[in-house]
Amino acid sequence: MGRLDGKVAVITGAASGIGAATAVRFCQEGAAVVVADLNEAGGHAVVTQCVAEGAKACYQRTDVTQERDIKTLMERALDEYGRLDVVFNNAGLGGALGTIEDIAVEDWDRTQAVLLRGVFLGIKHAVPLLRRNGGGSIISTASVAGVRGGAGPHAYSAAKAAVINLTRTVAIEVAKDHIRVNCICPGGINTPLISTRIPGGEGVAEQLLAAIQPIPRSGTPEDIAAMALYLASDEASFVTGAAMVVDGGFTAGGSTLQGQRPIEVATGFSGPSFEVEGA
Repeated sequence: MGRLDGKVAVITGAASGIGAATAVRFCQEGAAVVVADLNEAGGHAVVTQCVAEGAKACYQRTDVTQERDIKTLMERALDEYGRLDVVFNNAGLGGALGTIEDIAVEDWDRTQAVLLRGVFLGIKHAVPLLRRNGGGSIISTASVAGVRGGAGPHAYSAAKAAVINLTRTVAIEVAKDHIRVNCICPGGINTPLISTRIPGGEGVAEQLLAAIQPIPRSGTPEDIAAMALYLASDEASFVTGAAMVVDGGFTAGGSTLQGQRPIEVATGFSGPSFEVEGA
């Protein structure tokens, strides 16, 4: 028996990194998964992998900043599999970079649109469908940058802090409906969002990230997928409003990311990993 047998999950940002690893893990544990992303090639590849392993999965092209896309995404789960049990708001990017004086307002707004509005929309449109089904689990990707200064760029950190508190406030509101709302705060995770943007790629990212926390290795997408699996499962039936830190001990006493950030190497804007040439 799988830990998610009979459940249906929607995962945004599921074409690569944490989202892809979670989609695969959920499928291995018995869930049917809707893989949502703007990266069509990557999304279809994840679906192919899941289906090849005997699971149910489909791809839905989704821009998490657009309410109509999120509404259509949730409806796709119902159309394909007849129910919705889990929503993982995971889509993300690095966003606006640079000093506070250098950040363009447009880049700040684009960052908040993906990292915060995307989570808000995912929660908004998940709640009525989960309520109809008698409850369920909403998970969002926050970050240690939302709980500790110096762990990320300004706009990114502000958005992730907001995700953490949005998680708490909504958890209180919908607890009566047996809907659990939690977020995950990853530390240094070696994903394409980071590795495609630094010279040397994944190997160099591994070394850089391994140096910032007590556990001497970088985090992996599978580390976060394992936490998402727990929060999605009935094992977490009494867990809501929590910000689950998965960071190798970084927030407990790791070194600052200042001067070691693979993403914040310049001013401007860091978009989705699939937009990087050669990614």
